[in-house]
Amino acid sequence: MTWHASTELLRGYADGDDLAADVVWAVEVHLESCADCRARLAAQAVSVTPLLDQVWAGLEPSPEPAPVRRGRWLATWATPAMGPWLGMTVLITLLALVADRLIPQPFPSLALLLAPIAPVAGVAAAWARGLDPAHELVAATPRAGLYLVLRRTVAVLAVVIPLLAVATWTSPLRWLLPCLAFTVATLALGAFTGVRRAAAVLVGGWAALVIGPSLVTARPPAVLEPAALGVWAAVLVAGAAVVRLRAAVFTRLEL
Repeated sequence: MTWHASTELLRGYADGDDLAADVVWAVEVHLESCADCRARLAAQAVSVTPLLDQVWAGLEPSPEPAPVRRGRWLATWATPAMGPWLGMTVLITLLALVADRLIPQPFPSLALLLAPIAPVAGVAAAWARGLDPAHELVAATPRAGLYLVLRRTVAVLAVVIPLLAVATWTSPLRWLLPCLAFTVATLALGAFTGVRRAAAVLVGGWAALVIGPSLVTARPPAVLEPAALGVWAAVLVAGAAVVRLRAAVFTRLEL
Protein backbone atom coordinates (compact mmCIF):
# COMPACT_ATOMS: atom_id res chain seq x y z
CA MET A 1 0.00 0.00 0.00
CA THR A 2 1.47 3.39 -1.06
CA TRP A 3 1.78 6.05 1.65
CA HIS A 4 0.59 9.58 0.92
CA ALA A 5 0.96 12.70 2.99
CA SER A 6 -2.19 13.81 4.72
CA THR A 7 -3.95 17.04 3.88
CA GLU A 8 -3.09 18.47 7.31
CA LEU A 9 0.58 17.56 6.88
CA LEU A 10 0.77 19.15 3.44
CA ARG A 11 -0.97 22.27 4.74
CA GLY A 12 1.52 22.55 7.60
CA TYR A 13 4.42 22.01 5.21
CA ALA A 14 3.11 24.67 2.81
CA ASP A 15 2.44 27.16 5.61
CA GLY A 16 5.89 26.66 7.11
CA ASP A 17 4.66 25.26 10.41
CA ASP A 18 7.17 24.07 12.98
CA LEU A 19 7.28 20.41 11.90
CA ALA A 20 9.79 17.91 13.20
CA ALA A 21 12.93 17.62 11.10
CA ASP A 22 12.38 13.96 10.28
CA VAL A 23 8.78 14.68 9.22
CA VAL A 24 9.91 17.47 6.89
CA TRP A 25 12.59 15.21 5.44
CA ALA A 26 10.04 12.40 4.88
CA VAL A 27 7.58 14.75 3.17
CA GLU A 28 10.25 16.17 0.85
CA VAL A 29 11.51 12.72 -0.11
CA HIS A 30 7.95 11.57 -0.82
CA LEU A 31 7.15 14.64 -2.89
CA GLU A 32 10.06 13.90 -5.21
CA SER A 33 8.41 10.66 -6.36
CA CYS A 34 4.69 11.34 -5.91
CA ALA A 35 2.97 13.48 -8.51
CA ASP A 36 -0.40 13.26 -6.71
CA CYS A 37 0.99 14.74 -3.49
CA ARG A 38 2.81 17.44 -5.43
CA ALA A 39 -0.49 18.41 -7.04
CA ARG A 40 -2.20 18.47 -3.65
CA LEU A 41 0.68 20.59 -2.28
CA ALA A 42 0.23 23.05 -5.15
CA ALA A 43 -3.43 23.36 -4.24
CA GLN A 44 -2.47 24.02 -0.63
CA ALA A 45 0.03 26.66 -1.74
CA VAL A 46 -2.79 28.72 -3.25
CA SER A 47 -3.64 29.82 0.28
CA VAL A 48 -0.27 31.54 0.66
CA THR A 49 -0.47 33.35 -2.68
CA PRO A 50 -1.80 36.61 -1.17
CA LEU A 51 1.08 36.59 1.30
CA LEU A 52 3.60 36.05 -1.49
CA ASP A 53 2.05 38.85 -3.52
CA GLN A 54 2.37 41.17 -0.54
CA VAL A 55 6.03 40.25 -0.06
CA TRP A 56 6.84 40.77 -3.75
CA ALA A 57 5.07 44.13 -3.70
CA GLY A 58 7.36 45.18 -0.87
CA LEU A 59 10.40 44.13 -2.87
CA GLU A 60 9.47 46.08 -6.00
CA PRO A 61 11.59 49.19 -6.61
CA SER A 62 10.09 52.38 -5.33
CA PRO A 63 8.83 54.76 -8.04
CA GLU A 64 10.45 57.61 -6.12
CA PRO A 65 14.09 58.26 -6.98
CA ALA A 66 16.61 57.20 -4.38
CA PRO A 67 17.89 60.11 -2.32
CA VAL A 68 21.20 61.47 -3.48
CA ARG A 69 23.88 61.02 -0.89
CA ARG A 70 25.20 64.49 -0.47
CA GLY A 71 28.85 64.49 0.31
CA ARG A 72 29.72 61.34 -1.65
CA TRP A 73 31.38 63.53 -4.28
CA LEU A 74 33.29 65.30 -1.54
CA ALA A 75 35.12 62.09 -0.60
CA THR A 76 36.77 62.07 -4.03
CA TRP A 77 38.03 65.63 -3.59
CA ALA A 78 38.97 65.73 0.07
CA THR A 79 39.45 63.66 3.19
CA PRO A 80 38.85 64.73 6.80
CA ALA A 81 42.58 64.34 7.43
CA MET A 82 43.24 67.24 5.04
CA GLY A 83 41.29 69.73 7.16
CA PRO A 84 43.84 70.30 9.96
CA TRP A 85 46.74 70.48 7.51
CA LEU A 86 44.97 72.98 5.27
CA GLY A 87 43.98 74.97 8.35
CA MET A 88 47.61 75.03 9.46
CA THR A 89 48.66 76.17 5.98
CA VAL A 90 46.12 78.98 6.01
CA LEU A 91 47.21 80.09 9.49
CA ILE A 92 50.92 80.10 8.63
CA THR A 93 50.25 82.05 5.43
CA LEU A 94 48.21 84.64 7.31
CA LEU A 95 50.93 84.98 9.93
CA ALA A 96 53.51 85.44 7.17
CA LEU A 97 51.29 88.10 5.60
CA VAL A 98 51.06 89.95 8.91
CA ALA A 99 54.82 89.70 9.38
CA ASP A 100 55.39 91.14 5.91
CA ARG A 101 53.30 94.16 6.87
CA LEU A 102 55.24 94.69 10.09
CA ILE A 103 58.80 94.01 8.87
CA PRO A 104 60.30 96.91 6.92
CA GLN A 105 61.63 96.48 3.41
CA PRO A 106 63.90 95.32 1.80
CA PHE A 107 63.62 92.23 4.01
CA PRO A 108 62.42 89.29 1.85
CA SER A 109 58.72 88.52 1.98
CA LEU A 110 57.95 85.56 4.27
CA ALA A 111 54.79 84.82 2.29
CA LEU A 112 56.84 84.65 -0.90
CA LEU A 113 59.39 82.33 0.72
CA LEU A 114 56.67 79.98 1.97
CA ALA A 115 54.57 80.04 -1.22
CA PRO A 116 56.36 77.21 -3.09
CA ILE A 117 55.94 74.72 -0.22
CA ALA A 118 52.53 75.91 1.02
CA PRO A 119 50.48 73.15 -0.66
CA VAL A 120 52.89 70.33 0.23
CA ALA A 121 51.44 69.51 3.66
CA GLY A 122 47.92 69.31 2.26
CA VAL A 123 49.07 67.09 -0.59
CA ALA A 124 50.79 64.76 1.87
CA ALA A 125 47.58 64.50 3.90
CA ALA A 126 45.47 63.90 0.80
CA TRP A 127 46.81 60.38 0.28
CA ALA A 128 48.50 59.07 3.41
CA ARG A 129 47.65 55.83 5.16
CA GLY A 130 48.62 57.04 8.61
CA LEU A 131 46.56 60.24 8.41
CA ASP A 132 43.31 58.92 6.92
CA PRO A 133 41.41 56.32 9.00
CA ALA A 134 39.41 55.31 5.92
CA HIS A 135 42.45 54.93 3.67
CA GLU A 136 42.19 51.15 3.22
CA LEU A 137 38.51 51.45 2.30
CA VAL A 138 39.14 54.25 -0.19
CA ALA A 139 42.17 52.47 -1.69
CA ALA A 140 39.95 49.49 -2.55
CA THR A 141 37.57 51.57 -4.70
CA PRO A 142 37.82 51.39 -8.53
CA ARG A 143 38.97 55.01 -8.86
CA ALA A 144 41.62 54.83 -6.19
CA GLY A 145 45.21 55.63 -6.99
CA LEU A 146 46.47 58.45 -9.18
CA TYR A 147 42.96 59.57 -10.19
CA LEU A 148 42.03 60.20 -6.57
CA VAL A 149 45.44 61.66 -5.71
CA LEU A 150 45.17 64.24 -8.49
CA ARG A 151 41.62 65.16 -7.52
CA ARG A 152 42.60 65.78 -3.92
CA THR A 153 45.72 67.65 -5.00
CA VAL A 154 43.56 69.98 -7.08
CA ALA A 155 41.35 70.52 -4.03
CA VAL A 156 44.41 71.53 -2.00
CA LEU A 157 45.59 73.93 -4.69
CA ALA A 158 42.09 75.42 -4.96
CA VAL A 159 42.38 76.46 -1.31
CA VAL A 160 46.04 77.46 -1.16
CA ILE A 161 46.60 79.33 -4.43
CA PRO A 162 43.89 82.00 -3.94
CA LEU A 163 45.20 82.60 -0.42
CA LEU A 164 48.74 83.00 -1.72
CA ALA A 165 47.49 85.28 -4.48
CA VAL A 166 46.10 87.61 -1.83
CA ALA A 167 49.20 87.38 0.36
CA THR A 168 51.66 88.00 -2.51
CA TRP A 169 49.56 89.96 -4.95
CA THR A 170 52.50 92.07 -6.08
CA SER A 171 54.52 89.16 -7.49
CA PRO A 172 52.31 86.18 -8.45
CA LEU A 173 54.55 85.02 -11.29
CA ARG A 174 57.50 84.53 -8.95
CA TRP A 175 55.79 81.88 -6.79
CA LEU A 176 53.04 80.27 -8.91
CA LEU A 177 55.29 78.13 -11.10
CA PRO A 178 57.53 77.08 -8.15
CA CYS A 179 54.39 76.24 -6.18
CA LEU A 180 53.09 73.95 -8.93
CA ALA A 181 56.55 72.46 -9.44
CA PHE A 182 56.87 71.63 -5.72
CA THR A 183 53.42 70.04 -5.72
CA VAL A 184 54.22 67.80 -8.66
CA ALA A 185 57.68 67.05 -7.28
CA THR A 186 56.08 65.87 -4.03
CA LEU A 187 53.98 63.36 -5.96
CA ALA A 188 56.90 62.32 -8.16
CA LEU A 189 59.25 61.69 -5.25
CA GLY A 190 56.37 60.19 -3.31
CA ALA A 191 56.01 57.51 -5.97
CA PHE A 192 59.33 56.13 -4.70
CA THR A 193 59.46 57.04 -1.02
CA GLY A 194 55.85 57.69 -0.02
CA VAL A 195 54.10 61.04 -0.21
CA ARG A 196 54.63 61.93 3.46
CA ARG A 197 58.36 61.25 3.31
CA ALA A 198 58.67 63.17 0.06
CA ALA A 199 56.86 66.16 1.57
CA ALA A 200 59.11 66.13 4.63
CA VAL A 201 62.28 65.97 2.51
CA LEU A 202 61.24 68.77 0.16
CA VAL A 203 59.98 71.07 2.89
CA GLY A 204 63.07 70.46 5.01
CA GLY A 205 65.39 71.03 2.05
CA TRP A 206 63.64 74.25 1.05
CA ALA A 207 63.72 75.56 4.61
CA ALA A 208 67.41 74.76 5.05
CA LEU A 209 68.68 75.83 1.63
CA VAL A 210 66.41 78.76 0.76
CA ILE A 211 64.36 80.16 3.64
CA GLY A 212 67.14 80.03 6.23
CA PRO A 213 69.84 81.72 4.12
CA SER A 214 67.36 84.34 2.86
CA LEU A 215 66.43 85.33 6.40
CA VAL A 216 70.06 85.46 7.46
CA THR A 217 71.21 87.58 4.53
CA ALA A 218 67.94 89.58 4.31
CA ARG A 219 67.98 89.08 0.55
CA PRO A 220 65.40 87.35 -1.66
CA PRO A 221 66.59 84.00 -3.04
CA ALA A 222 67.79 83.76 -6.62
CA VAL A 223 65.59 80.69 -7.22
CA LEU A 224 62.50 82.92 -6.98
CA GLU A 225 63.75 85.47 -9.45
CA PRO A 226 62.17 85.61 -12.95
CA ALA A 227 65.37 84.22 -14.46
CA ALA A 228 64.77 80.89 -12.67
CA LEU A 229 61.29 80.30 -14.10
CA GLY A 230 62.69 78.14 -16.89
CA VAL A 231 64.23 75.78 -14.35
CA TRP A 232 60.92 75.53 -12.47
CA ALA A 233 59.12 74.77 -15.71
CA ALA A 234 61.57 71.94 -16.41
CA VAL A 235 61.04 70.55 -12.89
CA LEU A 236 57.28 70.69 -13.40
CA VAL A 237 57.41 68.80 -16.72
CA ALA A 238 59.88 66.21 -15.43
CA GLY A 239 57.84 65.64 -12.29
CA ALA A 240 54.63 65.21 -14.27
CA ALA A 241 56.35 62.63 -16.48
CA VAL A 242 57.52 60.64 -13.46
CA VAL A 243 54.06 60.74 -11.90
CA ARG A 244 52.54 59.46 -15.13
CA LEU A 245 55.06 56.63 -15.44
CA ARG A 246 54.63 55.62 -11.80
CA ALA A 247 50.84 55.98 -11.74
CA ALA A 248 50.21 52.39 -10.63
CA VAL A 249 52.25 52.89 -7.47
CA PHE A 250 49.66 55.21 -5.93
CA THR A 251 47.23 52.34 -5.39
CA ARG A 252 49.52 50.81 -2.75
CA LEU A 253 48.55 51.31 0.86
CA GLU A 254 52.03 52.06 2.12
CA LEU A 255 52.09 55.36 0.25
